[in-house]
This record gives sequence, C-alpha cells and structure tokens, in this order.
Amino acid sequence: MESPTQTKTEQINAAAMPLAYTYSHLPKGNIRLLKLLPHRDISSPLLCSLIDYPLQDLAGSNHHLYDSLSYAWGSPEKTRSISIGDCYLPITTNLHAALLRLRDRFFERIIWVDAICINQQDLNERSSQVQRMATIYALANRVIVWLGEAEDNSDQALEELHNSADGQPAGEDQRLRNAVLKLLQRPWFKRIWILQEVAAARNVLILCGSSEIDGYIFCMGINSLNLNYTEAPGLRNFIRSATYLIRRKVFQPKHTTSNPSTFSLNIAPLSELIDMYHAREASDCRDKVYALLGMSSDNYSPRDLSPNYDIQWETLFQQVIKLILCETLSISIWPDKEVAIIKNKCCTLGQVSSVKSDATWSDKQNVTISKYTSRGSQKFEENIFWTLTLKTLANSIQEGDIICLLQGASKPTVIRPYKDYFIIIAIAINPATNKQAEKANNGWVKVLQSVTDFPRDFLLVWDWTKSLRRVFTCYSSYENYGSNI
Repeated sequence: MESPTQTKTEQINAAAMPLAYTYSHLPKGNIRLLKLLPHRDISSPLLCSLIDYPLQDLAGSNHHLYDSLSYAWGSPEKTRSISIGDCYLPITTNLHAALLRLRDRFFERIIWVDAICINQQDLNERSSQVQRMATIYALANRVIVWLGEAEDNSDQALEELHNSADGQPAGEDQRLRNAVLKLLQRPWFKRIWILQEVAAARNVLILCGSSEIDGYIFCMGINSLNLNYTEAPGLRNFIRSATYLIRRKVFQPKHTTSNPSTFSLNIAPLSELIDMYHAREASDCRDKVYALLGMSSDNYSPRDLSPNYDIQWETLFQQVIKLILCETLSISIWPDKEVAIIKNKCCTLGQVSSVKSDATWSDKQNVTISKYTSRGSQKFEENIFWTLTLKTLANSIQEGDIICLLQGASKPTVIRPYKDYFIIIAIAINPATNKQAEKANNGWVKVLQSVTDFPRDFLLVWDWTKSLRRVFTCYSSYENYGSNI
C-alpha cells in the first residue's frame, strides 16, 4: 500500500536504491575471498563479489592464488561503498582507496580483506575467523601493505629508502629524511595486527599511493639510513619490530601447513610477545591479546585462551594474567581500562646493574643482573650476576629495576619501585642465559627452582598503555576507591 505522503518520484528512487549487503552463513572451515572486478576507468565504482572457499583446500598445491591486505582501517565514521552483486557494503575511506589502487584494468583480483571477508557484526564468526588469520596470511601468495595515499613527499621517501638499500643514500639531505620519518609515522606502523600479518607473509609488497617497494628492500633502506628518532619518541620500537618480522621471513623456508586449524607461527611465548607489543594500538582492547595468539609458541588449548568477542575485556585480561603467572593471584581491573592491580607474595632475586642495547635490526638488550644477597637490608652483590639477552620491550628495562619471582609463577618478573608499589616492566622474562653466566651461577633455572620462601607482599601495577605516567594516576584512583574497582 502506498504511503499518502510519498510521491511517485520518491517511490521510484526508493525502489532503485541498492540494498545493503547481507552476509550468508559461512560453513565451518571456510573463509571468504573477495573478487575485485576490473575496470578501465579508475573513477568507476568498485564492483566485487565474495566467494566461499574451504581453508583446508588453500593448504594444497592446486589452490587459487590470492593476496592478503594489511592496512589501517581508518575512521569508521568516514565511509565509502562497494558493490557486491546488486547490494552495497560500506567500508572505510582508507580501505576504499586501497581497493581502487589494487583494481586492475583488465583482470580480476582475488584478495582477502578482514573488514569485508569477515562478517564483523557476527561475533561468533568474527571469533572463529580471527583464530584463523595467521593461517590466512601464511597461505596468501603475498601480503600487500597499504600505507595510504600519497602525501608529505611519500613518493620521494620510498625512493630514498630504495636508494639507501642499494647503497646510495642522499647523504644529509634533511628534507628526504624528514619525508621518511613522516612516512614511518603513518597509522599502519602502530597497529598490533600488522605484526602477525607480516610475520606470516611469504612475500611483502608495500604500497603508498602509486609507489611501491619490496618489503625486504624497505627494511634494508631503513637500516642503512640510521634515522634519528628523537623528535618521534617511541617510533623506533614500532619500526624495529615491524621490520624485524618482515626481514626474518627471508631466512625462513616458504611453507604452508597441512593442518590450518592448528597453525602457529611459533615466534615466542605469549608473555614475551605481550611484554614487547602491548603498547601498540587496537580499536578493541581484546585484540591486544588475540592479535598475538597466532604468533605464540605456547600450547594453549581453546578452553584456556582463544578469540571470543562475547567476553568482556576485564575477564580476558584476568585470564591472560593467571595463565602467564598463576591462578591464585588477587587481581583488580577497571572495565575497559588496560590497567591491572596485582597482589601477591614475592621473592626478590636480583637487581639490574647494567643494560646495553644491540643496534641490529633485532633490537636486543643485554641485561646484567646483580644477585640479591641480603633480604633484611636489601643489598645486592655486584660480583655475582646473570646476563640475559632480551628483546626490547614496550617498557625498556633500566638500571635499578628489580627481578622478582611471584609465588606460583614459573618465570621471573621485572618490576620498578615507585612510592609504595611497583610497576611491572616485564611480566615473565625468558630464563635462558648465556653459557658463561650459567656456569658462574650454577644455572638460572636451578636458582628459580630453589626458591621456596616468598617473604614479602607486593602490590604491582601492570599498565598496557604507552606511557607509565598513567600508571600513577590509575594507582591514585585505586588508593582512593579501594580494591573494589
């Protein structure tokens, strides 16, 4: 029945408007692939279709080649639309620009894109697909990194990186170095998801506007330039971690997995990954855990820890802390805040006496620890020490930091005193030592196993944000309002 207030023109226009795309049910074990249709006119609307594809088949030798896209989503408030069949699907403007750049004039392209190939509104599907993302990126023919459209002399920046990798840097041309630094400050480098995406990649191609550069050449160029990051604090760690993961793929065999459902990149224990990368950005706090699971060498069962967007952040945060340390901890967490207050008994093992950074791409730290010798007077003996080689953490270890073992934990924690509580710098450091230190100290592992007395009650604050300054504010709130937070 026609509305009496609706004109014929309005009825015709409403009938002509495309419908919003509705996702069909995705069979178990399948993923979707985006077919990007060609067009000779770059300004033409993006025409696409979605294909269901068994993930198990992608691990075989005769599967269809596809690329995976790695990008920063951009503001959800600024959207453009793509056409999927006769329907439309809104996407962010940055993704729209990336697809325009990738669309070929004559041939269709097959791409996996998280924002389109996963029904983001279906939390069960989202949880299931996120669990498979490491596999999806590992099986892709290549991972294409989209840094965004050309601006701030980005074309010259990529050319400078290419020349630098080829042994022809532009000397002290500050304009070009500023262009490179501006490029490295783009949102992509700060995202936590990009670590798994490039770590899994067989090959990496980096695009910015109309320019492109091979991922390995990009890494070589950055290393050769020896950039000064003083005007962009914290940027060095973001860049080092991304380039390290891209570069390491060159020295690893190009392989697929015969069992995609259990695939893992096995880069490091989850605790170590969190210590290194928790300051990176994610629009959803839970992704600061889920983005690292595919890189973890821990053998967590799905019951222990797996992507689940139905649970609240504070529940997930507690699960992570208890899995890394022990189940009996007293933990308080603010809803939607990345700060935890932990109470537990503790034994002090030593104090950091020196820290030396490794200038290589792996960006490691050599940490010397003086052994704790007198509980009563809190003395540390300088001549008895361990030397640990650790990857640079989100919160860098400093001289004076304390190494302790929490009751029930299997690995030591690095903490820093502040007033009447301690800041957690590293939740669980790797107990491996070099041979000389192991011989001198009868083995780090033996020392940990010998600890039976936990004489002190410690109050620890673990903050996953970028700045330790927020720790002090949060702890003040804890003091004012008590532990029921």
